[in-house]
Amino acid sequence: MTARMKIAFLYSVFATLALLANLGSQAAFLRLYEGEFAITISVLVGTAVGLPIKYVLDKKYIFNFTANNLFHDSRIFVLYVLMAVVTTSIFWGAEALFQLWFQEEGMRLLGGAVGLIIGYLVKYQLDKKYVFSQSKES
Repeated sequence: MTARMKIAFLYSVFATLALLANLGSQAAFLRLYEGEFAITISVLVGTAVGLPIKYVLDKKYIFNFTANNLFHDSRIFVLYVLMAVVTTSIFWGAEALFQLWFQEEGMRLLGGAVGLIIGYLVKYQLDKKYVFSQSKES
């Protein structure tokens, strides 16, 4: 297995783990709370669980990055989150476009899948160029 294939495989596995952690925590939250804004809060809970998992795995196994200290690591995490905001808009945009064009649940989900794949491809490149390339001098 080439280095590029290994990274692609691990990145896919980590994305799947983060997705499962996100959705699992959302489902668990919704079993505990059914009040006002339950869905919105569950999405935030899922993000708060899944994103740090993906960050730690990507940082160590994909980018082989070690921060100098907690401040440096926190700064890198903020950049990582900002890149996630950009790529999440790709995912949501594709899902919304498929819903608008086809007006069908299955096609909306297909659009979400397409957007998610594109988003993760873009996220890897953004993380590589802007997040984990940060100088360890910080």
